Amino acid sequence: MSLIIRMAIFAMLWWVFTEGAPSSWWIGGVFVPLAAWLSVRMASPQNFSVKGICHFLPFFMWHSLQGGIDVALRALKPGVNIAPVMVTYPLRLPHGAPQIFMANVISLLPGTLAADLEESILVVHVLDGHRAYQSELARLEEKIAQIYNITLPLS
Repeated sequence: MSLIIRMAIFAMLWWVFTEGAPSSWWIGGVFVPLAAWLSVRMASPQNFSVKGICHFLPFFMWHSLQGGIDVALRALKPGVNIAPVMVTYPLRLPHGAPQIFMANVISLLPGTLAADLEESILVVHVLDGHRAYQSELARLEEKIAQIYNITLPLS
């Protein structure tokens, strides 16, 4: 079933990228199924929680809005009111998709940027080192663990 869904998605993407040109399907007819097959073979199986995703989305949107307002206020205030710092955060998430998702989500939230991910150590650039960034990162990691149905070890 996963292969059929992926083929449909890749075929739709091919159609969009080629602007629906029928003549492009002589290539797409070969590469769409091949790409779908490879994506199934290369992807590690993931166990997603719909409940975890439903809890994550409002969390992410609220923190994104809150962070965007914070960054905008800092930019509008006279004088520099930032204390940038590079921090290391030891991840409790398992290697692979959960850790990569965490690094990508951090980079989407204003005021933070994932700078490096090696082994289980995430290096994050934080705009304000005076904030409780460690607890914020731990809370984000817990939300991501819920998406993947992972029980995190105690830190």
